[in-house]
Amino acid sequence: MTPAAAAAVPVADSPAAGALQFPFAAPPPSGTVTSIVEGLSWLRMPLPFALDHINLWLLRDGDGWAIVDCGFGSDPTRAAWDEIFRTHGPITRVIATHYHPDHVGLAGWLTRRWNVELWMTEAEYLTAHAVWEGVAGYGGDALVELFRSHGLGAEGVAAISGRGNAYRRSVTELPTRFRRITEGDRLTIGTHQWQIIIGHGHAPEHASLYCADLGIVISGDMLLPKISTNTSVWSTEPEGDPVGQFLRSIARFTELPDGTLVLPAHGLPFRGIAARVAALQQHHRDRLRELREACTGTAITAAEVLPVLFRRKLDNHQLYFAMGEAIAHLNRLIAEGAVTRTRDSDGIFRFAAA
Repeated sequence: MTPAAAAAVPVADSPAAGALQFPFAAPPPSGTVTSIVEGLSWLRMPLPFALDHINLWLLRDGDGWAIVDCGFGSDPTRAAWDEIFRTHGPITRVIATHYHPDHVGLAGWLTRRWNVELWMTEAEYLTAHAVWEGVAGYGGDALVELFRSHGLGAEGVAAISGRGNAYRRSVTELPTRFRRITEGDRLTIGTHQWQIIIGHGHAPEHASLYCADLGIVISGDMLLPKISTNTSVWSTEPEGDPVGQFLRSIARFTELPDGTLVLPAHGLPFRGIAARVAALQQHHRDRLRELREACTGTAITAAEVLPVLFRRKLDNHQLYFAMGEAIAHLNRLIAEGAVTRTRDSDGIFRFAAA
């Protein structure tokens, strides 16, 4: 049991107005494309969540097109792809930034339809298969026990237990072979080279693609313009520090020219990397400070700090990510020496300011 779509729990944390530039006023309607530059097309697919869309990309690759990310495994997404293929084909390869279902949901369908390879990092490929099969600690029972041990009550536990393997329902099939991409690789796609930039914290080995010639980075979920990327602890690594990993990863984007056009998986393309990274860093500093204050005086559980991080009612889908985010931020405070953790006789973890 892992994310059905894990870009973010929608929480606005935008920098001050004017800090970012948005050269495109609106996204392309479903089934159509917008040209970013010659040989690079933007398309948008639907998602059945509060975060209701994903941006996908087509790169001219010789006589055909390379796909970057696949969309959710659903009939509306397939129908939208069918419309795209009227003008953009053949497909030469499928590149997936990471294993989450809005990015890899139709990878099997697309690679089989066009008889092409899936290009992906090894950790993302193997994680996709483990989650789909519910093995190696990715089963629902393990996640329910993690959240219960962090104070989630019976109602919340029942809601999450009832999800079953949402990943299998949203990733219809997965290829059983792939082409591995790694940090620093340079993929020649058409007449351009795209450098692979690996990021952590949101997914095990997330791949962004940067083309210096075009001044463009396809950021996937690592750099979004208006919401904060989900950084959660899951049952396979309960002591993990995804918040720390994410912050170290996004700092690397500031090494790119600030005028670089960022093509994110959600939201509109934008310029202003330095401002966006600074806003995300401040966002997490603010949340961590508020959490430490919440832990002052009385030891508190991750479930009890949810109102500090998320100031609105959460549906069951959002609760799932919110618990992972709360544990992740508390783990970061432990790593910083700002809080301590104890475990009660009932097996519940509690956190107190150091």
